Amino acid sequence: MTTVKNIYDYLNSIAPYDTQEDWDNSGHLVGDFRKEVKKCVMALDATKAVCAFARDIGADLVLTHHPIIFGGISAVKSDSAVYTLANAGIAALCAHTNFDAADGGINDNLAAILGLQKPYHLNGSLIVVGELDEVMSIDDFAEYVSNALDCAGIRYTDTEQEIRTVAVGGGACEEYAEEALAAADCFITGDMKYHQMLEHSENGKAVISAGHFETENAAFLMLKSRLEALFTDVEFIAAPVSNPIKTV
Repeated sequence: MTTVKNIYDYLNSIAPYDTQEDWDNSGHLVGDFRKEVKKCVMALDATKAVCAFARDIGADLVLTHHPIIFGGISAVKSDSAVYTLANAGIAALCAHTNFDAADGGINDNLAAILGLQKPYHLNGSLIVVGELDEVMSIDDFAEYVSNALDCAGIRYTDTEQEIRTVAVGGGACEEYAEEALAAADCFITGDMKYHQMLEHSENGKAVISAGHFETENAAFLMLKSRLEALFTDVEFIAAPVSNPIKTV
């Protein structure tokens, strides 16, 4: 029998929860630690739709990258995601910044999706650096990234910099840009503000802002096969969701 705690303990073994950032809220957030898990829904976010899906299919656990409870919570009302899970007796776990930084975590997986060779972690950060098989222009590489991550839209700096080494930091990792660009020809993250991209552009630096969802969703769901191999009595199901933030 697999319990919520068994899955938590495995996550803690591959991405220790004591490595999460101080501001983060990773871990066991809803429900009974001792609950048996026969069906687990996985998603980047524990949205209302994801939690309703978990309820409707009789899931025992929702496992997400982003915490369902982030910051102070002043009320749990009947139309909230937390209420949906608690009312249905469904537990919630998340692995956020601890999984970002882990070996085999979000950024290692993102590097693998992009086909980066010889990946390594930058000391003291979440960033992973690797090499392309061939040198690319920024235009060609941005198109390559967009196709690899199935981006709805992509923003990148206009530069003559040729791209061979690439640093990746999924989600919101713009604070690591300077360190990443000191180690690589190009830095890819999910979200980067306009003025920061403008500054990098004026300095001739190659930066790609590929989308928060796009840089983390597939990379998080790569955890699914590892869980399936270990917990063979549990059905792990990727929630049928797409990027909720639309572009035209």
